Amino acid sequence: MSKYLAKIIATDQEGLQVISACTSGAKVKVSDIKYLASNKVFLLSIERIKVENENEDKKVNSICRFDFVDKVRSKNIDQSNEELTLELIGIDYLKNNNDYEINLIFSNNAHIALTTETIEARLEDQSEIE
Repeated sequence: MSKYLAKIIATDQEGLQVISACTSGAKVKVSDIKYLASNKVFLLSIERIKVENENEDKKVNSICRFDFVDKVRSKNIDQSNEELTLELIGIDYLKNNNDYEINLIFSNNAHIALTTETIEARLEDQSEIE
């Protein structure tokens, strides 16, 4: 049995929509959200259901990575509560002059806005959850 671990790279709106669809409903702990400012990299370690395999409900650990991130703002997220689990509802973006604002939308009206100069996102599965 081959384990199919997805790797999706998005550089435009369509790619972001694919990643958004694949991560909808994913769970992420506050402690698993990282912004590496010096590298301009924003990382989310998520637990998601593999929706792209129609007949399976396998859960996988995945990394969702955004590059060229200049600024991160969050709203309605208690960052001091590292055990808090958020549910990702979707990802969208706005074009703002020369920048993009990528919005990670979570349940309970929580969201994270990433200011980037270009869309460069990837979703990479790490391991299946037994």
